[in-house]
Amino acid sequence: MHPRIEIRSFYHGPTFTWSHLLWDVGSRLAAIVDPVLDYDAPSGRTHTRSAESIMSVIEDEGLRPEWILETHAHADHLTAAQWFRDETGARVAIGAGIRSVQQNFKTVYNLGADFQPDGDQFDRLLEDEDRLSLGESEITVLHAPGHTSDSVVYVAGDAVFIGDTLFTPEYGTARCDFPGGDARTLYRTIQRIYTLGDDAMLFLCHDYPPEGVEPRAVVTVAEQRSGNAHARDGVTEDEFVAMREARDATLDVPLLILPAVQVNIRGGRLPPAEDNGVSYLKIPVNKI
Repeated sequence: MHPRIEIRSFYHGPTFTWSHLLWDVGSRLAAIVDPVLDYDAPSGRTHTRSAESIMSVIEDEGLRPEWILETHAHADHLTAAQWFRDETGARVAIGAGIRSVQQNFKTVYNLGADFQPDGDQFDRLLEDEDRLSLGESEITVLHAPGHTSDSVVYVAGDAVFIGDTLFTPEYGTARCDFPGGDARTLYRTIQRIYTLGDDAMLFLCHDYPPEGVEPRAVVTVAEQRSGNAHARDGVTEDEFVAMREARDATLDVPLLILPAVQVNIRGGRLPPAEDNGVSYLKIPVNKI
């Protein structure tokens, strides 16, 4: 572990999502990676109990959040980025590729002129090799396309927050059939992650363990290279692409993609309230 970084991970069972809180020990400045906003699909209600559990640690440890870091615009959960921004004043950052994601889904949702696909909904758009300061520590951004065009990885010492690029070795790798996804690009992103060294600790965004097995928050590069079901050493790029494209053709649409993406491309804001004061999520019929 980087000598000046502490990390605490939080699992959101309903969406199988890991969120991570990291902080610089000396300054107590912190970053929150991929926070989850609780959303009940049948009722359309949101709540912040999961985010509040992270906030409790922030308060107990005397931390000052500087950044809310999204690895991409998620399709399987709503982000709590805006709630944390309102509560703490921390800035929300995401990969610069979010603009192409916004452009695509502006069409899907038929969003009006009030929504511009320019990334201004976020405080900072990140490019490859950008660096974010966190007290005396530093976070390096790596562009990590393949799953989505806006995906990024965050590197803090030997801790690497990898979003959906890789899951646990048993579960393999992310799907590549979303707009802007590409299996060949994902393979190359994974190989770049592997160059960070066998001892690098890869903090996951998701785990889907069988019943009775605890979810894992972190695996090493060495574990992935030796045992990843899809991208272990010896699997060629062409073999990976053939496997990934065949597998993606069998996958269902994620359960929360339609409510989630229209919130997540807004940096965690709900759609603007209508004249009755109520915000509505749009569900395009027979569109995806």
